[in-house]
Amino acid sequence: MSQPASPQTVPARTPANLLGLDYLAEGSRFGPPVAPIIDSHAHINGARAAAVYRKAMEAYGVSRVYSQTQLSQAATIRDVLGEAVRFVAIPEYMAQDRRRAMREGFFENMRRFHAEFGSRLLKFWAAPRLRDFLDPVADADIISLDSPMRRDLAAEAMSLGYMFQAHVADPDTWFATKYADAGKYGTKASNYEPLERMLEDFPVPWLVAHMGGWPEDLDFLSNLLARHDNLYLDTSATKWMVRELSKHPREALLEFLTRWSGRILFGSDIVTLDDHLEPSDPGNERFGALLASGEHEAFDLYASRYWALRTLWERDYDGPSPIADPDLMMVEPDKYDSMSSPPLRGFALPGEVLKSLYAGAAKGLLERWWAEH
Repeated sequence: MSQPASPQTVPARTPANLLGLDYLAEGSRFGPPVAPIIDSHAHINGARAAAVYRKAMEAYGVSRVYSQTQLSQAATIRDVLGEAVRFVAIPEYMAQDRRRAMREGFFENMRRFHAEFGSRLLKFWAAPRLRDFLDPVADADIISLDSPMRRDLAAEAMSLGYMFQAHVADPDTWFATKYADAGKYGTKASNYEPLERMLEDFPVPWLVAHMGGWPEDLDFLSNLLARHDNLYLDTSATKWMVRELSKHPREALLEFLTRWSGRILFGSDIVTLDDHLEPSDPGNERFGALLASGEHEAFDLYASRYWALRTLWERDYDGPSPIADPDLMMVEPDKYDSMSSPPLRGFALPGEVLKSLYAGAAKGLLERWWAEH
């Protein structure tokens, strides 16, 4: 099974379904994965959206998701997903008082996630664009991953039995465009310096998102993994992974995944919101509202990520991604538009490699950590 079924007739192309695929039928065509998939990186919010997301989980063989859910919604999401969801401790990113939310508010959230939901994974968001939301002088204690405030948070979190997740870098396409001002954002390489200090000073496992933030450079990632035994990576940010990993020769990626088996975890970065289930129009500026407008489009939005990732890892498919990727337009606006997508070249990985990527690594890290702490 190397190619998707023929495109179906759909009302219109959407950013999540450029090829007109029937994602529910495609899930059946895949069949069960070699091991039930554990998604180590998603953002599940909204009770109605979570119910739609559950259908996508079931269609593509995902047994559990580690979700960065807003604390205020965690109980509701647990009611919908039950034991299939575990929660990652995060601050209230959308709080009106963002400065408080990222400081004492995060300490409060960390304690509540631990006490009320049994959380054992805490997320440090240190993307370069944090500098766009905060004052570089007044908020210096927040911006750097190894700032004194974050170190205090890490120390208390460790005492409670947490391990850590981090977002430290973004695509090369962003550093070539929106992050071109190295004086403000640093170079891409410099963004890893605080991470390496934290890896040394807080010797619990660290799961670094989005293939460590540098899927473009497997040699860099191998050197980073070799230097730090407590470093793990996830494959989340589906559009980014499809675009950049598809460029690597199969032999190079297979060697990387084999060498670091047990330290590379499956992740999708799916974001669900109840806004996805509401009709939208060009004047509707609610976050996420233009990505989907109704249950069918919401299902396509969520399922498309699992379709693309399973195709990337399992099939020998060579064709366009069904997901629009605005990064293409960012770097070559004369060649691409907002509905352009990159090539997706599947790696048809061996079964043992897939078993580790889909479940074995997560069982050895996350599931074991939860059981022992």
